Amino acid sequence: MLEELKRVMIIEDDNFLSSLMKVRLEKEGFTVMQAFDGEEAIELLKTDRPDLIVLDLIMPKVMGFEVLQTISMTPELEKTPVIILSNLAQDSDIQKAKEFGAKEYFVKVKISIDDIVKRVKTLAGE
Repeated sequence: MLEELKRVMIIEDDNFLSSLMKVRLEKEGFTVMQAFDGEEAIELLKTDRPDLIVLDLIMPKVMGFEVLQTISMTPELEKTPVIILSNLAQDSDIQKAKEFGAKEYFVKVKISIDDIVKRVKTLAGE
């Protein structure tokens, strides 16, 4: 299963968290791209087509909801699974993300890196 899914894009402005996820996912055999703000992510997505995206919502320049909306409105990207990883924990934020097509929504303080890696691998097998 994993052989078919190779490329994950992490869109996260927290450099430490992004690097930690990158190292863990690369150990699992994924190729990982990183963007550290929403503007950089949108530019990267114009040329790169990841198989799965891990997306923060609170970021500089362009917020994650705008990135998610861009993904959902781009035919080449709209079917790409997106996992939200955010500090926003309100039901309205979770609902909005799901309406824009997010497959999963995790609150940072409630999930471990191990859990994120497991979920990426699970979605990779779909």
